[in-house]
Formats: sequence, C-alpha cells, structure tokens
Amino acid sequence: MEVGIVGGTGPAGKALAVRLASVGLAVSIGSRSAERGEEIAAQLREKWGSQVADLRGASNEIACASDMVVVATPWDGAPQTVAGLAGLLDGKVVISMANALFKVGDDIEAVVPARGSLCVAVQGAAPRALVSGAFHHLPARALANLEESLDADVLVCSDHAAATKATIELVNRIPGCRGIDAGTLSAAAAIEAFTAVLIGVNIRSRSHASIRLTGLRT
Repeated sequence: MEVGIVGGTGPAGKALAVRLASVGLAVSIGSRSAERGEEIAAQLREKWGSQVADLRGASNEIACASDMVVVATPWDGAPQTVAGLAGLLDGKVVISMANALFKVGDDIEAVVPARGSLCVAVQGAAPRALVSGAFHHLPARALANLEESLDADVLVCSDHAAATKATIELVNRIPGCRGIDAGTLSAAAAIEAFTAVLIGVNIRSRSHASIRLTGLRT
C-alpha cells in the first residue's frame, strides 16, 4: 500500500513519513514542488538508510494518487490546499492530522476554526473524500526518531465507517501505537483542542508524552 502525505515537508509530515516507511509502506512526501518533496525525502533516506527505502518525494498532486492520503500542511492552509486537490481525492481515505494552535505568551492555546474543527473543514473542502482525523497527539520529535519506541493510543474519528477502519489499520501497523475509534467527526474539535493541553504538559515536564486510554477491551 502507498500513502501520500500532502504538505509532507514539515515536522509532522516528515515524522509520519519516516514511521510509515519504516514498517514497509511506500510513502510519497508531497510538496507544492516535486523537487522540494524529493529534497526532503533524500535527506531522510540519507539519515535512516534501508529503514525507509520506499520513501520518495513528489508534488502534492502525485501524492494524492496514493491509496491513502494524509493532510499534514500547516493548519491555517489545510482547507484551501485540500480544496485545490479535491478532484484527486474523490472516494479516497484522507486523514487530517493538523491541530489549530496559537502561542499566546508562554501558553499554547487551541483555535476553533470556523467549521468547528480542521477535520470538518477538510471534509467540507473535499466533500467526496472519506475524511478521518488521526495522529493529533503524537509528538513529532518522538515520531520522527526511529531509535525511540512509541507507546500511544491514536484517536480516530470519521463520518465514514470505511475510513475509520482503514485509518485504525494504518495506525496499528506502527509498533507501539493503537488506533481507537473515537466516533464521528463531531469529536474532532475536542480531540484537536486537547493537543494544546498535551503540548503544555510536555513543555513543563520536558518530555514527549502521548496518551493512553486504560480499561479498553480491544
């Protein structure tokens, strides 16, 4: 299976690309220019070698030709970017992973987008795509370091059962991660906003903590 990451040259996109490539998936790091995407992919292949052998750079348009697509652009440009690619995303599972956050003094605060959440905005921008939300709470630095093991639950929300299933299966391919069905896209606002709390905890404790849900029978 191939995963395309739209806007994959930023910290979150690069981190997820490395992890997915390390478990044997073909991954395309998308960018507005294919050259920039390949530049970043080459840097990651040089760093991690054979562990990310199937990591390639591409334009965002080529990344959208993959079996699954992840939107990893900065939050304030995600809906507009997806709207420009919407025709390439029809019928595809599209994972929104961005969080709308803003730094106010020493605090990280959640921003509530006009549609209530970025996931909902992305779904509105590509109405015929099967949008899900996932990977919001995984610290990019820990995710990007293949020498560091992960221990995290990943909350997945979608209005499409097929997207929820496919996204959870993708999450579960990453050692140390467990995908959890968190309901419909109506849950995305709370999931995205909680990232501000988690980042604050990590800053104060100088850690890269994720979340774990206890008591689940899965």
